[in-house]
Amino acid sequence: MKDAPKVLLEDTVYYIQNVDSGALKLVVSAVKAFARSTYQGVYVIDLFAKSVLYVSENLGKWYGRSTLELKRAGMMFYLEKIPMKERKFLREVNQKGLLFFNEQPLEERLDYVMTYDFHLTGERKPKLVNHSFTPMILTKDGKIRLALCAVSLSPRNSVGHYVMRNVGTKMRYEYDCNMHRWVKTDWKSLGEMERDVLSMSAQGYTMSDIADCLCRTVDAVKACKKKMFLKLGVRNISGALSVARSEAL
Repeated sequence: MKDAPKVLLEDTVYYIQNVDSGALKLVVSAVKAFARSTYQGVYVIDLFAKSVLYVSENLGKWYGRSTLELKRAGMMFYLEKIPMKERKFLREVNQKGLLFFNEQPLEERLDYVMTYDFHLTGERKPKLVNHSFTPMILTKDGKIRLALCAVSLSPRNSVGHYVMRNVGTKMRYEYDCNMHRWVKTDWKSLGEMERDVLSMSAQGYTMSDIADCLCRTVDAVKACKKKMFLKLGVRNISGALSVARSEAL
């Protein structure tokens, strides 16, 4: 859609409309409560006003700056920490992501989450992080006005993994950088044994303990783990847990 707002990583703002100040305060208050309960760095952006309404203390720690400094820097604050070679794809994915949102049925737009991984440069070495973006409030004509974003450590070992998923309909898309479009893919899901093995491993159970609890052999548990790691694209239990959380598995 040619009239979509190109505001993420861009300088143009379209469709500026008023949002009741009371509603904004309620949104920020709810996000503050969520931020207190998670280790993730959380922030709220106003796409049309191109401003940052809220930045959590955790996000300030991620970027090594105060929350006030990040708010004053506006929506571009995280660019300075991203390697130049990764910005091109982020710009493209963000733009195509907004186009994708605006092409979906109005009643489904709030159900979508866009996630991807990129590096944040630091004093010692870059950190690979996972970034999520989901709409919070739409304008009367269905465009995204406010969005909730969260930053956490990535469970993977490479950049990319651009995913768009609908938590309501279980539709999942991955962005193909060669074809420059979103491609529908299978929704990842875990079987009952995989979920049991994952949760028990996270709780510190050994292979033998898990096998005894599930009335399965140790070899069966090993095979289950191997299949699960392959399915989620990770190498260990901590990575599997992170992916399971981020993709609501």
